[in-house]
Amino acid sequence: MEHALLILIIVIALFFVFINGFHDTANVVATPIATRALSPYQAITIAAIFNFIGAFFGTGVAVTISKGLIDATLVTHTVLLSALIAAIIWNLITWFFGIPSSSSHALIGALAGAGIGAGGLSSIHYTTLFNKVVLPMIFSPILAFFLALIIVAIIMSILQKNTRPRRANNFIRELQVLSTSLLSFSHGSNDAQKNMSIIVMALFTFHMVDSVTSIPIWVTAVCGIAMAAGTMAGGMKIIKTLSSRLAKLRPANGFAAEMSSGLLIFAASHFGLPVSTTQAVSGSIMGAGSTNSVGVNWLVVRQMAVAWTLTLPSCMLMGVLIYKLLSMVL
Repeated sequence: MEHALLILIIVIALFFVFINGFHDTANVVATPIATRALSPYQAITIAAIFNFIGAFFGTGVAVTISKGLIDATLVTHTVLLSALIAAIIWNLITWFFGIPSSSSHALIGALAGAGIGAGGLSSIHYTTLFNKVVLPMIFSPILAFFLALIIVAIIMSILQKNTRPRRANNFIRELQVLSTSLLSFSHGSNDAQKNMSIIVMALFTFHMVDSVTSIPIWVTAVCGIAMAAGTMAGGMKIIKTLSSRLAKLRPANGFAAEMSSGLLIFAASHFGLPVSTTQAVSGSIMGAGSTNSVGVNWLVVRQMAVAWTLTLPSCMLMGVLIYKLLSMVL
């Protein structure tokens, strides 16, 4: 029975990784598709490859979630199942409506909610939640916005001095292959770790690993494969929102958006911060797109901001409710 529960948790966790992949694909490929630097198939293929590679770099984010978020003594199979189910439900709802919400905050909120369901409000490490989740949630899109704005300003000043703007634009489109690869790699290094932490916590509760910070290589590999497979499945509804509805992008804007978000997420992974790829990329697109004459669609921005604000508390509430339901059954 115990082994069956462990296998069930791992399978559901990998299903969440898969959903994370196709839900967050838009974050990575929206800009090169919008600027026509890459076809959707080319962009998604590059994203899948570098998502997989990125999964093998770093463990800081996994440690933050598995060790620093909730009281480790409260982590049970019911808590983990509740968190996964709540996060999956939220991801599917937002994907269905084409809303680029955060898979990261869905999982973190659901895990915190399940922890509250198991041990009450005192079970959460609020300092970690605030410093490593809430503050980055607030500041990452703002930092991404201004970093993209600076990068696009530098690029535009260089382009203005170029006597062959068409040739320069084509060169920037080629550079977007590199910026897309960087963003995909960063996404894999940050988001894959969040999902690894759930599997490792499950292994720890069943005494299969010595600590919640010990991540077996096979866990990294299967999470990387599942995320890459999800990325290949794509998420065209959200891609449409980010690539065309949020802001109209030229090659210089798209390159700046990818570089700023890729660098920001990579830095966050280094410091163990589980930031939202959705928010970083959206902030970057807004910053890069604000320099265009068309500008940013602030109505879409407002809708996205509402989704970002609701994700963490909504998933916490769902985590509590699903835990209470499952605890009656399991």
